[in-house]
Amino acid sequence: MSADVLPRRSPAAAWLAENGAVVALVVLVVALSLLSGDFLSLTNLLNVGVQAAVTAILAFGSTFVIVTGGIDLSVGSVAALSAISLAWTATSAGLPWPLATLVSLAVGIACGLVSAALIAYGKLPPFIATLAMLGIARGLALVVSEGSPIAMPDAVSELGGTIGAYLPIPLIVMVVMGVIAAVILNRTYPGRAMYAIGGNQEAARLSGIKVDRQLLITYALSGGFAAVAGIVLASRLASAQPQAAAGYELDAIAAVVIGGASLSGGKGRALGTLVGALILAVLRNGLNLLSVSAFWQQVVIGVVIALAVLVDTLRRRGTN
Repeated sequence: MSADVLPRRSPAAAWLAENGAVVALVVLVVALSLLSGDFLSLTNLLNVGVQAAVTAILAFGSTFVIVTGGIDLSVGSVAALSAISLAWTATSAGLPWPLATLVSLAVGIACGLVSAALIAYGKLPPFIATLAMLGIARGLALVVSEGSPIAMPDAVSELGGTIGAYLPIPLIVMVVMGVIAAVILNRTYPGRAMYAIGGNQEAARLSGIKVDRQLLITYALSGGFAAVAGIVLASRLASAQPQAAAGYELDAIAAVVIGGASLSGGKGRALGTLVGALILAVLRNGLNLLSVSAFWQQVVIGVVIALAVLVDTLRRRGTN
């Protein structure tokens, strides 16, 4: 069939294709509010936001990577190592907590740079490079902490609290990191380069984009966001735990895909990622309120992720 006779999507269908995650979130909220009288309480909604915060921050960093057509399996382990670095340098090394926080962020960024170097210069597939970093970061977290939790400085632990009686600080951090991610993706040269690399890496290279350098920036950002997520998680627990955030990398990737990003690269938005993280948090919270077994919750989450990837696959087929 020639291109001029291909059926065109209606504006409504095009809008739905771009904003399907938002529609799904609204439908989910309405359904759970009808099934559980406690769901729409202010306390529960704020709890959902807090539950989504760490996953969302990790997912913002993963969005950069997935937009380039890559993947980062190490973000959960990097989050744990970064939090351990902060706690250890503030207690055993005696650094003031602001300097310890900078060390923690530097550790996260360094992990991202190592992964990127393996990909850009070592020519390892992103899956293998970040899988290796997953093991390295988790192992270092266990070595530094000797397998035991380390208490966080009191000033940092306050990040897990609230402003006033209700407003959770992790929720504010999530919003701030989301805005930063959106600005990077939409308003900066590295952000535009990420989309170009994800769309066609060779074409991006031929157009003058220094792909290897941009990959270093991309994975460094992912590591930096993972460090922030690790600090927020540790502040909620009041301690840095070497096994913290285990499996969170899968939730982060799921949030990005549910939010409308394409695993083939070139597509993804910070707002969509936030919606994806909220869908996961709302779903888990609602299933808990409905007393659904944790085992079945895993089944439901898996089905949602599979459907999100299937929709992405069908969407890409429809544009080819």
